[in-house]
Amino acid sequence: MHTLMLLMVTAQTRLRARTRDERGDVPGWVLITVMTAGLVAALWAIAGPQLSQMLRDALRSVRGS
Repeated sequence: MHTLMLLMVTAQTRLRARTRDERGDVPGWVLITVMTAGLVAALWAIAGPQLSQMLRDALRSVRGS
């Protein structure tokens, strides 16, 4: 009986530690995603026309026209 109780407590402790670790990492990934989206939006707002022209020129040179 004592061994079963010890196994249950150990399993519960490991499960809680694993859940806590995974949950603690979410804000970091959210921050990285939001910052990346912000950076892309800022670059697109500043250099959008130039980037579009560069893409058109590159595609024209690949097609050969």
